[in-house]
Amino acid sequence: MNTLRRYVSLWVALGRISLVQEMMFKLNFILWIVVEALWFALQLAFMGVLYSHTDSIGGWTKWEVILLSGCSQFLMQLVSIFFMTNLTNLSELIRTGKLDFFLLLPVNARFLISTRKFEVGNCINALLGLAVIVWALVELHYRPTFAQILGFILLCGVGLLIHYSWMCLLASTAFWTVRSQGIVWGYYNLFNIARLPDVAFPPGVFKAVFTFVLPMLLVSNVPSKLLVGRLQSPWEIGLLLSLGLLSFGLSEWVWRRALKQYTSASS
Repeated sequence: MNTLRRYVSLWVALGRISLVQEMMFKLNFILWIVVEALWFALQLAFMGVLYSHTDSIGGWTKWEVILLSGCSQFLMQLVSIFFMTNLTNLSELIRTGKLDFFLLLPVNARFLISTRKFEVGNCINALLGLAVIVWALVELHYRPTFAQILGFILLCGVGLLIHYSWMCLLASTAFWTVRSQGIVWGYYNLFNIARLPDVAFPPGVFKAVFTFVLPMLLVSNVPSKLLVGRLQSPWEIGLLLSLGLLSFGLSEWVWRRALKQYTSASS
């Protein structure tokens, strides 16, 4: 418990430092929020255009897909808040030798490297994603139970773990390639796949890869299905949980192997 409290205190302190740094450039902070909000609004407008020509996509109505988009936005912004900047910067830490400093500190290096910088501006847009979810539920005239809401939160946590694990794994390739920002950003751009229901994609290699290998179609679809009562079988929850544990275990193994490759800036 003492170790847990120590890490929570460190995490809170890092958040405060990030907030102070963001407030030093207030205009940039506000513009970033506006740009992200406009981008999300365009995504919702695109859904509106699609549903002006059809009543459903794979059995999903307009407001169910908008709820799915809100869930995807929420998860995407959480990844940006906590991990995106940190993991894309890992290659620079390796290239410049600054990683040595983190390895010498009496803290888990992976934890510190992954969480040392918070993108506070994305918090507003994460809340915007939640607001769209609530809006869609109102339009659907559907009131989820407490168990559904709790399950939604927990499954979003698992989805966040999956995204973090894969991004950390891909960022760790910088120990061999020196630069890996493009790989991590490439993965991040794949998040847009999760804005459509999984049933909209025909069976095949594409759907199999983005369900069982890079589970983009699960991390937003499963929590959304649970929230609106579309989840027909618990096997999808079991699959998401299993892939969460497997992804984190794989990323930890790659991270440890990668650290063994690091020879420090003085070598």
